[in-house]
Amino acid sequence: MLRTSVLLFATVALGCSGGVLSGEIYKWTDDNGNVHYEDRPMGDEVQRIDVISSNTDDSAVQASIDARRARETERAEARSKRDEDELVATEAKAEADQRVTQCQESRARMETYLQARRLYNENAAGEREYLDESAVMQAREKAQAQIQKYCD
Repeated sequence: MLRTSVLLFATVALGCSGGVLSGEIYKWTDDNGNVHYEDRPMGDEVQRIDVISSNTDDSAVQASIDARRARETERAEARSKRDEDELVATEAKAEADQRVTQCQESRARMETYLQARRLYNENAAGEREYLDESAVMQAREKAQAQIQKYCD
């Protein structure tokens, strides 16, 4: 629809401009030194200008349109790739930041496990249930595994 409208407009514009292009054009300079172009002679010193017009080469116009569309497509693809690369970089940075946070938390947990006199978990009633030596060792091993996972 848009292409048809543009083509129709271009055809009408060329048809209407044919009379103007085939007419005579005059160049003259006013008293202030300003140059004017008119379709009829004005003033004393008028110079007639021959206008040479030629038909438009439709294949050259179409080639120009195709080239412009190709450039616009390339720009859109480049913009899309750049946006995708930025998204990947942002996600990678967020993942790296998360790993740093998890590393710090794991090290702090391990430090707590090593320095605490007694380790405990809270049950559903909010009461402390102290861990025996094997449970403490398992908690430390788990914390060490988390440190290796996130800090290396």
